Amino acid sequence: MNISLKDTFASTILTEATVFKQLVSENSALKLGEITLGQVYSGMKGMIGMITETSKLDPAEGIRFRGYSIPELRELLPKATGGTEPLPEGILYLMLIGSLPSEEDVKALSAELERRSEIPDFVFKVLDGFPKDTHPMVQFSAGILALGARSEFSAAYAKGIHKKNYWDPMFEDSLNLISQLPRLAAYIYCRTYRHDKHIAPLKGADWSANFAHMLGFDQEEVRELMRLYLTIHADHEGGNVSAHATHLVGSALSNAYFSFSSGMNGLAGPLHGLANQEVIRWILELQQELGGGLPTQEQIAAYVLRTIDEGKVVPGYGHAVLRKTDPRFEAQMDFAKKYMPDDDICNIVWRVYEVVPGILGSIKKIQNPWPNVDAHSGALLLHYGIKEYDFFTVLFGVSRSLGVLSQLTISRAMGLPIERPGSITSDWIRAKISAGKP
Repeated sequence: MNISLKDTFASTILTEATVFKQLVSENSALKLGEITLGQVYSGMKGMIGMITETSKLDPAEGIRFRGYSIPELRELLPKATGGTEPLPEGILYLMLIGSLPSEEDVKALSAELERRSEIPDFVFKVLDGFPKDTHPMVQFSAGILALGARSEFSAAYAKGIHKKNYWDPMFEDSLNLISQLPRLAAYIYCRTYRHDKHIAPLKGADWSANFAHMLGFDQEEVRELMRLYLTIHADHEGGNVSAHATHLVGSALSNAYFSFSSGMNGLAGPLHGLANQEVIRWILELQQELGGGLPTQEQIAAYVLRTIDEGKVVPGYGHAVLRKTDPRFEAQMDFAKKYMPDDDICNIVWRVYEVVPGILGSIKKIQNPWPNVDAHSGALLLHYGIKEYDFFTVLFGVSRSLGVLSQLTISRAMGLPIERPGSITSDWIRAKISAGKP
């Protein structure tokens, strides 16, 4: 008899929680580094302040999910029949449980997500109350909150559930929300861009294929792209805005819907998830200004230098942690060279990649001149006709649910406390500096 994902999670995480609490108790004085004034005033960059089990970002190696790199996951995770890209259900299992799933595990999880995916009609009515030109991320966040009216955690907490069992309804909420997000996102897409021509979900399809279908794209290549996209955007350790916001709100025992909606509000910022649409706009403006077609390296270099001289950033380049080309960029480039080697926009992306690192690398204050995940994703979506840039961040959000909701459930099972860092004032710092002077 197959053991359910929930039973596997419980047997794994509850044992780990007991061991971890003992580990912390015995080593609570262990120093993890020193906090500097520069870190405090630079957005707490690099400061260790939270536990995230699902993934870890290494400056030299890139993102690893439970120890596995993206190239390794593209090889090792189960795939759809005839497909070559990993099924996101597999990385969800990996992040929750900590070990690679079997094909049977992934099939069972696909079926479970399909079973949970029904959305109450009142949620659609909430969305229909927005003007059609409302930004998709506004609709997405509001739809997530509306789904929270059926939160199992909130209902259990109101009845007086014991705190050692908080993880159980949080698990239910997280799986329910993950299962519902593709349909919620597709509804927003179709009402905003397809004149309310909604598409019913498929029966028996995997999570990504069903999402592509409800968006109106049934080509197998689009399904493969969606599987890759939803896998590689799933998590990026715990300190990025969307992950941290989800964790922070969840630490107050808010349910998954409150927590994830807050994360999506952070993802909507231009310095975070909104960057993917900024990249494609910049590429198209570059192409148009340089007369169309494929610009030369010299033309691109001149355009890049002008962008910098105007006090603007080159979108899609640089990262707060990485000091190499983002493996997620490389995975998307590999996909593009396989399926669309002659695509004009992709070829511009690759030529920009040939030029920009050298220019940015010559600027002393720039520590990472390499492309990140956003530098390529828009070109792939555009190739298949997903051209509505404002929707790109919603796609990102659907994927990011896999990591942040996995970690939220893990945090609840481990009994992690409410997050409450201290703060200081500028006057306090001035006094501290003055006190240290001879």
